Amino acid sequence: MSRIVLALRSFWSILFQGQLPADIAQHFGYVKPAKEKPAPPPPPAFQPADGAVQVLGILQRDARLVDFLLEDISAYTDDQVGAAVRTMQEQARACLQRYVQLSPVIDGVEGAFVKLDLAAVESVKFVGNVPSGAPPKGGILRHRGWRVEKVELPQISPRQDRTLLAPAEIEVE
Repeated sequence: MSRIVLALRSFWSILFQGQLPADIAQHFGYVKPAKEKPAPPPPPAFQPADGAVQVLGILQRDARLVDFLLEDISAYTDDQVGAAVRTMQEQARACLQRYVQLSPVIDGVEGAFVKLDLAAVESVKFVGNVPSGAPPKGGILRHRGWRVEKVELPQISPRQDRTLLAPAEIEVE
Protein backbone atom coordinates (compact mmCIF):
# COMPACT_ATOMS: atom_id res chain seq x y z
CA MET A 1 0.00 0.00 0.00
CA SER A 2 1.19 3.46 -0.71
CA ARG A 3 1.79 5.86 2.14
CA ILE A 4 -0.76 8.35 0.86
CA VAL A 5 -3.52 5.73 0.74
CA LEU A 6 -2.59 4.55 4.26
CA ALA A 7 -2.57 8.12 5.53
CA LEU A 8 -5.94 8.99 4.00
CA ARG A 9 -7.61 5.78 5.21
CA SER A 10 -6.19 6.30 8.68
CA PHE A 11 -7.27 9.96 8.79
CA TRP A 12 -10.86 9.29 7.71
CA SER A 13 -11.21 6.21 9.91
CA ILE A 14 -9.96 8.06 13.00
CA LEU A 15 -12.13 11.06 12.17
CA PHE A 16 -15.40 9.14 11.68
CA GLN A 17 -14.93 5.89 13.64
CA GLY A 18 -12.51 6.99 16.32
CA GLN A 19 -10.04 4.20 15.68
CA LEU A 20 -7.32 3.06 13.31
CA PRO A 21 -8.37 0.34 10.82
CA ALA A 22 -7.30 -3.10 12.00
CA ASP A 23 -5.34 -3.96 8.87
CA ILE A 24 -3.33 -0.72 9.04
CA ALA A 25 -2.64 -1.13 12.77
CA GLN A 26 -1.43 -4.67 12.11
CA HIS A 27 0.66 -3.48 9.11
CA PHE A 28 2.58 -1.07 11.32
CA GLY A 29 2.85 -3.51 14.23
CA TYR A 30 0.53 -1.72 16.64
CA VAL A 31 -1.39 -4.93 17.29
CA LYS A 32 -0.22 -8.49 17.25
CA PRO A 33 -1.95 -10.85 14.85
CA ALA A 34 -4.52 -12.97 16.61
CA LYS A 35 -3.42 -16.55 16.98
CA GLU A 36 -6.02 -19.03 15.89
CA LYS A 37 -6.88 -21.44 18.65
CA PRO A 38 -7.28 -24.98 17.44
CA ALA A 39 -10.84 -26.20 17.64
CA PRO A 40 -11.42 -28.70 20.42
CA PRO A 41 -11.83 -32.23 19.14
CA PRO A 42 -15.46 -33.28 18.83
CA PRO A 43 -16.70 -35.63 21.53
CA PRO A 44 -16.73 -39.24 20.42
CA ALA A 45 -19.97 -40.27 18.80
CA PHE A 46 -22.32 -42.32 20.96
CA GLN A 47 -22.39 -45.92 19.75
CA PRO A 48 -25.32 -48.30 20.39
CA ALA A 49 -22.99 -50.61 22.34
CA ASP A 50 -22.19 -47.76 24.77
CA GLY A 51 -25.59 -48.15 26.46
CA ALA A 52 -25.10 -51.89 26.85
CA VAL A 53 -21.63 -51.39 28.32
CA GLN A 54 -23.05 -48.72 30.65
CA VAL A 55 -25.78 -51.08 31.90
CA LEU A 56 -23.21 -53.85 32.47
CA GLY A 57 -21.03 -51.34 34.33
CA ILE A 58 -23.93 -50.30 36.55
CA LEU A 59 -24.81 -53.94 37.31
CA GLN A 60 -21.14 -54.63 38.08
CA ARG A 61 -20.87 -51.58 40.32
CA ASP A 62 -24.07 -52.22 42.27
CA ALA A 63 -24.33 -56.04 42.29
CA ARG A 64 -20.94 -57.40 41.12
CA LEU A 65 -22.82 -59.27 38.38
CA VAL A 66 -19.90 -59.55 35.95
CA ASP A 67 -17.61 -60.88 38.70
CA PHE A 68 -20.19 -63.56 39.52
CA LEU A 69 -20.80 -64.57 35.90
CA LEU A 70 -17.09 -64.86 35.09
CA GLU A 71 -16.14 -66.73 38.27
CA ASP A 72 -15.87 -70.53 38.25
CA ILE A 73 -18.38 -71.55 40.93
CA SER A 74 -17.98 -75.32 40.54
CA ALA A 75 -15.83 -75.52 43.70
CA TYR A 76 -18.56 -74.02 45.90
CA THR A 77 -21.49 -75.88 47.47
CA ASP A 78 -25.05 -75.16 46.42
CA ASP A 79 -25.68 -73.50 49.80
CA GLN A 80 -22.73 -71.13 49.30
CA VAL A 81 -23.83 -70.25 45.76
CA GLY A 82 -27.44 -69.77 46.90
CA ALA A 83 -26.41 -67.40 49.70
CA ALA A 84 -24.27 -65.33 47.32
CA VAL A 85 -26.94 -65.24 44.62
CA ARG A 86 -29.66 -64.06 47.03
CA THR A 87 -27.71 -60.91 47.93
CA MET A 88 -26.59 -60.30 44.35
CA GLN A 89 -30.15 -60.75 43.01
CA GLU A 90 -31.53 -58.19 45.48
CA GLN A 91 -28.86 -55.65 44.51
CA ALA A 92 -29.24 -56.27 40.75
CA ARG A 93 -33.03 -56.03 41.00
CA ALA A 94 -32.86 -52.69 42.83
CA CYS A 95 -30.35 -51.42 40.27
CA LEU A 96 -32.52 -52.50 37.33
CA GLN A 97 -35.63 -50.91 38.86
CA ARG A 98 -33.72 -47.65 39.39
CA TYR A 99 -32.76 -47.21 35.72
CA VAL A 100 -35.23 -49.26 33.63
CA GLN A 101 -39.02 -49.43 33.76
CA LEU A 102 -40.32 -52.81 32.53
CA SER A 103 -43.79 -54.16 31.89
CA PRO A 104 -44.97 -57.66 30.96
CA VAL A 105 -45.76 -58.37 27.30
CA ILE A 106 -48.82 -60.37 28.36
CA ASP A 107 -50.15 -59.42 31.77
CA GLY A 108 -51.52 -62.79 32.76
CA VAL A 109 -50.95 -65.71 35.13
CA GLU A 110 -48.26 -68.11 34.00
CA GLY A 111 -49.72 -71.60 33.49
CA ALA A 112 -53.14 -70.26 32.45
CA PHE A 113 -54.65 -70.35 28.94
CA VAL A 114 -54.49 -67.05 27.06
CA LYS A 115 -56.16 -66.02 23.81
CA LEU A 116 -53.92 -64.07 21.47
CA ASP A 117 -54.77 -60.89 19.69
CA LEU A 118 -53.46 -60.91 16.10
CA ALA A 119 -51.56 -57.68 16.84
CA ALA A 120 -49.69 -59.42 19.70
CA VAL A 121 -48.27 -62.20 17.49
CA GLU A 122 -45.12 -60.16 16.78
CA SER A 123 -44.24 -60.03 20.50
CA VAL A 124 -44.88 -63.72 21.23
CA LYS A 125 -42.58 -66.72 20.82
CA PHE A 126 -44.48 -69.96 20.31
CA VAL A 127 -43.02 -73.08 21.97
CA GLY A 128 -44.11 -76.70 22.05
CA ASN A 129 -46.20 -78.35 19.31
CA VAL A 130 -46.54 -75.32 17.02
CA PRO A 131 -48.53 -75.94 13.82
CA SER A 132 -47.11 -74.73 10.53
CA GLY A 133 -48.94 -71.99 8.69
CA ALA A 134 -51.17 -69.55 10.55
CA PRO A 135 -50.23 -68.69 14.13
CA PRO A 136 -52.27 -70.37 16.89
CA LYS A 137 -55.17 -68.47 18.45
CA GLY A 138 -53.92 -69.09 21.98
CA GLY A 139 -52.08 -71.40 24.35
CA ILE A 140 -50.70 -71.89 27.85
CA LEU A 141 -48.71 -68.88 29.06
CA ARG A 142 -45.27 -70.14 30.06
CA HIS A 143 -43.53 -66.75 30.40
CA ARG A 144 -45.11 -63.30 30.42
CA GLY A 145 -42.18 -61.70 28.55
CA TRP A 146 -40.81 -58.23 29.20
CA ARG A 147 -41.07 -54.95 27.38
CA VAL A 148 -38.99 -51.88 28.15
CA GLU A 149 -41.22 -48.89 28.89
CA LYS A 150 -38.55 -46.37 29.83
CA VAL A 151 -34.77 -46.23 30.28
CA GLU A 152 -33.11 -43.46 32.30
CA LEU A 153 -29.36 -44.07 32.38
CA PRO A 154 -26.98 -41.49 33.85
CA GLN A 155 -25.31 -39.14 31.37
CA ILE A 156 -21.96 -40.41 30.06
CA SER A 157 -19.11 -37.90 30.27
CA PRO A 158 -17.40 -37.27 26.90
CA ARG A 159 -14.05 -37.94 28.59
CA GLN A 160 -15.16 -41.27 30.06
CA ASP A 161 -13.69 -44.46 28.60
CA ARG A 162 -16.82 -46.12 27.29
CA THR A 163 -15.20 -49.56 27.24
CA LEU A 164 -14.49 -49.51 30.99
CA LEU A 165 -17.02 -51.62 32.93
CA ALA A 166 -15.35 -51.22 36.30
CA PRO A 167 -11.98 -49.75 37.23
CA ALA A 168 -9.39 -51.95 38.84
CA GLU A 169 -9.30 -51.51 42.61
CA ILE A 170 -6.01 -51.19 44.48
CA GLU A 171 -5.94 -51.06 48.25
CA VAL A 172 -3.20 -48.90 49.70
CA GLU A 173 -1.91 -49.92 53.10
